[in-house]
Amino acid sequence: MAYVIPAPRVATVPVKGGATGDQFPVHRIYCVGRNYVEHAIEMGHTGREAPFFFMKPADAVLPAIEGEVAAMRYPSLTQSLHHEVELVVAIGKGGRNIPAASAMDHVWGYAVGLDMTRRDLQNDMKKQGRPWCIGKGFDEAAPIGPVVPAQQAKVGPETRIELKVNGEVRQTSSIGKLIWSIPEIIEQLSAAWELAPGDLIFTGTPEGVAAVVSGDTLEASVEGVGSLSVKIVQG
Repeated sequence: MAYVIPAPRVATVPVKGGATGDQFPVHRIYCVGRNYVEHAIEMGHTGREAPFFFMKPADAVLPAIEGEVAAMRYPSLTQSLHHEVELVVAIGKGGRNIPAASAMDHVWGYAVGLDMTRRDLQNDMKKQGRPWCIGKGFDEAAPIGPVVPAQQAKVGPETRIELKVNGEVRQTSSIGKLIWSIPEIIEQLSAAWELAPGDLIFTGTPEGVAAVVSGDTLEASVEGVGSLSVKIVQG
């Protein structure tokens, strides 16, 4: 077989704790919307609504090596770029209609990620009743730290998740405050799509989302998983 144009590269994320150079290949990126109560409230919603999902392109990942500062270009068309720190679940075994009781058998590892959002474009699309992919699925919209194998990570209800901007805490919470737990997310997702090895699931962000500008440095961390640092540079 021959491709008629050059085949696109496979998007990958470095693996922490494995052999040097190990990479996690990215198949799809799923994101869970409004999955912390306080964030749902700040976005104008309340209660434990049914989970909903959106997607980012696989090549939207911006790998951030732990201990280094990755550069993210300020995206075009927006005047309101928002940060959203999230625990990312990396799927190692696929499946459809996966019950919550066995969902964790499908988890290969975890990472810390940022769901960067062109908030003004997203809000405009919402007002017009149009899809808001343009607000979520742009280039470099998913900065992510190294994937840690599940057996090496320590993730539980008390696990802290935090984001600092220029050294000041903007978002902080614990994984136990997820409205929909990781097993429930996998159960719901796999009812709608057949999950595959290489899928990444951004599990939702706590309250405190806000805008960043060129020159800002974002430091995100999930206790027991890792951290990432990203500097916003002129696009």
